Amino acid sequence: MGQVSISDVAEHYGTPCYVYSKQAILDVYQAYSDSFASLDHQICYAVKANSNLAVLGVLAQAGAGFDIVSRGELMRVLAAGGHADRIVFSGVGKTYDDIEFALNQGIGCFNVESISELALINDVAQQLGKRAPISLRVNPDVDAGTHPYISTGLKDNKFGIAHDKAVGVYEQAAMMDNIDIVGIDCHIGSQLTEVAPFVAALDKLIELIGALRDKGINLRHIDLGGGLGVRYIDESPVTIDKFAQALLPKLQALGLKVFFEPGRSMVANAGVLITRVDVLKPTEHKNFAIVDAAMNDLIRPALYQAEMAVIPETLPSDDTGTDAGNEAMTWDVVGAICETGDFLAKDRVLTLAVGDILAITGAGAYGFTMSSNYNSRGRASEVMIAGTQHQLIRKRETIEDLYRDEMLWQD
Repeated sequence: MGQVSISDVAEHYGTPCYVYSKQAILDVYQAYSDSFASLDHQICYAVKANSNLAVLGVLAQAGAGFDIVSRGELMRVLAAGGHADRIVFSGVGKTYDDIEFALNQGIGCFNVESISELALINDVAQQLGKRAPISLRVNPDVDAGTHPYISTGLKDNKFGIAHDKAVGVYEQAAMMDNIDIVGIDCHIGSQLTEVAPFVAALDKLIELIGALRDKGINLRHIDLGGGLGVRYIDESPVTIDKFAQALLPKLQALGLKVFFEPGRSMVANAGVLITRVDVLKPTEHKNFAIVDAAMNDLIRPALYQAEMAVIPETLPSDDTGTDAGNEAMTWDVVGAICETGDFLAKDRVLTLAVGDILAITGAGAYGFTMSSNYNSRGRASEVMIAGTQHQLIRKRETIEDLYRDEMLWQD
């Protein structure tokens, strides 16, 4: 990665360890910005994909905005040097304290997901003597054609306000003294590989924008959310450039500022999870490579049935598939957690020896952020690489860290 050997990173920082390329992150950000350069636009990185302060800081310095879903994410962005007025606050469960804190920081926009939330934002803003900038997150009932757990734009999903109710809710918002209507928003899902669902969602938003103009409600921006997919194994996602080409004519005709909220596509393939083979356990029915990472470090394979590539430290040295006397075999790469669902990859042809380093690719998004301490396992360290340099950006958790804030019962 860059000019740094991943094996050297493993030796220096230990395993398991998440490793990110600073340049790869910046390259994708620039690709989004360049593709929509003909429009007034703001690329708001979706913090939930990877919230490490170093990642956020690199993007903040590049001029990115941010999409957040919690007060914790807002505080992370601010700590990393991000500006509140370039942040959109999404999420279905904003509390009074969340809204109060965000308003006091000068939040750029709340993406409102319900009438109840709209009323709460108005009440909080009134208490503070402020006007709250809002857009409604509209649920356009568009099938993103992705995994049901990461599909967010159907009428069965918990997100957003139904398309046929949106104009009425905007009219309610327009009558609230402490609400400033600034935009319209939608997000139909994650890991979309085709542009057609985005176009369908945009058409529905354009319809609403016209209806709102007829009622004297004029917006300043349109937010198309995120969700552009990446290649993990053999997917063929639409490129950022082709994604932009499909949307630009309609967006240019609108004359509004355009927001996007990419997350996975910004960081997934900028990162790997490196892990070491601890035990090789061939059996009559299955061959298991037991590694020091596990589902607590990377839950995507177990939760989403995600397939992520596995690159071994040493590739076979000839066409026979052998290296140093080891034979290529079909392995399930698994962790040491007491769950049959604890696997990182299945049925992979690899030439392995105990002690080998493996890199799980595509791990820069929804890897560390979804990790846990299940089985009382400390979370992995994180490292960033730029050119020939590598830096620790999160320390590995120790066992003592896991119970430092716990207390024994006192009789």
